[in-house]
Amino acid sequence: MAHFLTYLLLSFLIIYDSLGLSQSNQFCDAGVGYPESTCGFSSSSSSKLLIKGGTVLNAHQQEVADVYVEDGIIVAVKPNIKVDEDVTLLDATGKYVMPGGIDPHTHLAMEFMGTETIDDFFSGQAAALAGGTTMHIDFVIPVNGSLVAGFEAYKKKAKKSCMNYGFHMAITKWDESVSREMEIMVKEKGINSFKFFMAYKGSLMISDELLLQGLERCKSLGALAMVHAENGDAVSEGQKRMIDLGITGPEGHALSRPPVLEGEATARAIRLAKFVNTPLYVVHVMSIDAMEEIARARKSGQKVIGEPVVSGLVLNDSGLWDPDFVTAAKQESSLTIFFSITFYQLYKYIEMLYSIHFRYVMSPPIRESGHDKALQAALSTGVLQLVGTDHCTFNSTQKAFGIDDFRKIPNGVNGIEERMHLVWDTMVESGQISVTDFVRITSTECARIFNIYPRKGAILVGSDADIIIFNPNSSFEISASMHHSRTDTNVYDGRKGKGKVEVTIVGGRVGWQDDELKVVPGSGKYIEMPPFSYLFNGIDKADAKYLSSLQAPVKRYFTAS
Repeated sequence: MAHFLTYLLLSFLIIYDSLGLSQSNQFCDAGVGYPESTCGFSSSSSSKLLIKGGTVLNAHQQEVADVYVEDGIIVAVKPNIKVDEDVTLLDATGKYVMPGGIDPHTHLAMEFMGTETIDDFFSGQAAALAGGTTMHIDFVIPVNGSLVAGFEAYKKKAKKSCMNYGFHMAITKWDESVSREMEIMVKEKGINSFKFFMAYKGSLMISDELLLQGLERCKSLGALAMVHAENGDAVSEGQKRMIDLGITGPEGHALSRPPVLEGEATARAIRLAKFVNTPLYVVHVMSIDAMEEIARARKSGQKVIGEPVVSGLVLNDSGLWDPDFVTAAKQESSLTIFFSITFYQLYKYIEMLYSIHFRYVMSPPIRESGHDKALQAALSTGVLQLVGTDHCTFNSTQKAFGIDDFRKIPNGVNGIEERMHLVWDTMVESGQISVTDFVRITSTECARIFNIYPRKGAILVGSDADIIIFNPNSSFEISASMHHSRTDTNVYDGRKGKGKVEVTIVGGRVGWQDDELKVVPGSGKYIEMPPFSYLFNGIDKADAKYLSSLQAPVKRYFTAS
């Protein structure tokens, strides 16, 4: 009976969601074109801005100064700037003025596991602006292995954008055409990074042979190689093991891909990158195992970047083990409840059952308590360099695809709106990092790694005017009913903290102020990122040193016996 009721409730959930009735908590539910009358946004804003009296934060210093902006560019940063009347004034007295956040890791409008992420390039970016992020870098997935086709598809998706964005490119197969297209991406399309999946066997996963070829090609192009580091073969075996043991719930997801498999793949990728002598970027570092491999490599002088994500820093896996789902599904009077509540109450009941646990499923998994604190410590000491989100959102209906098999739960959590607030509260308020370090790990280092600094990631004369005004004395509260993502769940729901973004300025125009969004679709800008970032400095010398150290080939002589 419990199984019958579960499937019956799921059917109602799907029907209810298909009618569009589940979106009552979303800020904008417009269709194609997102008419302003529906969304209530405005693109009007002065081309001249003066931010008065704030403490300007850069990664290298802080100073009390005014910031003057004209036509999207920072023109002056100094005390007591005098301007004409035709200027929008923003008072930042007692507040911080800092570069807008740059999220290095997002997935908007991504087709994955038989569905598509619920946030597109408008709703996801609008959420980002509400959270103080002014640029993100999304991952282009090739179309039938073609990088060019993938780029064109994502370019079309991004027409809805309302802020700055850039692209990484995923590599899912290897042949000469892929190698040629990588060069096109770098030299013509402004992409300077390529991601290789060591997980997702049967879909995105690549072999060590392909990874080696990809690393070599990245090196020759001055592009940064990125890896999703999990041992896909072992994960596949782990999943079979869990199913054989009758473990089909979301806890099976975490059990099937333990930290050791993340650590192994991270170590393997690092060693292959060392063999090729090219920089490596490890995305979403979620475990002590992976972090320690990165620490060891960096200590030896290898150029390895480690990117934790917000979920790994502030959450643990307790949500996967909460027994409430089982308890609720087995209530003695379930049928009575089913026939006595309203349709909307039924929907909310189902939403509670499925979203509470499934919403936490991502890969690599959110780890048990202890990993989060270790990652925080690694971030504070420079072992890990910057913070992303892996924002990859699915609503409760999509998550419920895996109701009887964790392998079918779409992987991904939210974070693009919450990142800046949670990192400040977790890292700065706790005293683990300074306010200037906050700028470094949320903005500046990302700009440096992807070679767009100081255009981005700085409050300097000549930099783009992507700026936030941050009130350290204000507070925030995260709620699935109030956030700006389209998803109806939030893994940080109910969290409160100190420090709040009050104004977000992107391209010199106010996009978020007084808890209101002021943007329209199509106003965003694609940011091209050139190759050969600072990570490639010294690579040629290291190669030359290696060759000279070989003392080979050895000249051998035959001697008479």
